[in-house]
Amino acid sequence: MSTPSRRDRLRPAELLVISAVVAVFTGAVVLFSTREFELALVFLGVAFIVVVVVLAMLQLAASSDQDDNDMLGGHRSPGERSEGDDFH
Repeated sequence: MSTPSRRDRLRPAELLVISAVVAVFTGAVVLFSTREFELALVFLGVAFIVVVVVLAMLQLAASSDQDDNDMLGGHRSPGERSEGDDFH
């Protein structure tokens, strides 16, 4: 198995940074509108968790065909047969 590319290794960090930016924005909006620091922290935490979960689900749903082929052990066309392939 080959080593993952730099882009694949940094993808989790990208998701966390995007989530942190959205969470800080949400916390700042709540802080400036209500002037309650504790409420802003709660909204910041909730927004961070929600965005991480949503982005992770979207990334799972958008997996490419190449990822699926790698998980299944490669790609063969439907008519292609291999040695010892008795499955019909």
